[in-house]
Amino acid sequence: GIVGVFGYGGGVIGRYCDQPEMFPGVAHFHTIRVNQPGGKYYSTEYLKKLTDLWERRGSGITNMHGSTGDIILLGTHTPQLEEFFYELTHDLGQDLGGSGSNLRTPSDCLGKSRCEYACYDTQALCFDLTNEYQDYLHRPAFPYKFKFKFDGCPNCCVASIARADMSFIGTWKDDIRIDPKAVAAYVGGELKPNAGAHSGRDWGAFDIQKEVVGLCPTRCM
Repeated sequence: GIVGVFGYGGGVIGRYCDQPEMFPGVAHFHTIRVNQPGGKYYSTEYLKKLTDLWERRGSGITNMHGSTGDIILLGTHTPQLEEFFYELTHDLGQDLGGSGSNLRTPSDCLGKSRCEYACYDTQALCFDLTNEYQDYLHRPAFPYKFKFKFDGCPNCCVASIARADMSFIGTWKDDIRIDPKAVAAYVGGELKPNAGAHSGRDWGAFDIQKEVVGLCPTRCM
């Protein structure tokens, strides 16, 4: 609330030095939170534009990503805030994230876009709720911060249990499905473990009892 951009109550965290006369270079060192893309997918072109913008308008120091999920840009002066905000939204099509006593930027895992374990479309839900609660992101109205995070399965890749107030975690609600032919091909070496990422390493014969059945936490297999 000390410093921000026009129309927004969140997204910029005011930082000031207690001894600006001694350290004029960091008299202001405001932090900006930028709303990350769903699943944290970037193009190289976008990253170059963002880092060029921050090099021009700020310190060039980044944190990809903070525990809230956002892109964190560390250190800029007050006169640069509106300039940075205009270029971020108009040229890069990106929005500020949440900061302060509001809804923090919703964050999701890769979900169905790449992960075979995802039990629901995390990116779709994250996108919908980000738009539904946009006012609560940018105009703090809570007594304290509040976080949504979306995990497609109990592997919890965005740490929704540890880092969110409301966790959305996909769980399997049907009978356990096993493809016996695929299991046999995997055990026999026809299907390569981890899509071939471990090729060249020899860990011995695959022991399905030890490595799968014995590790099942509910003993359902």
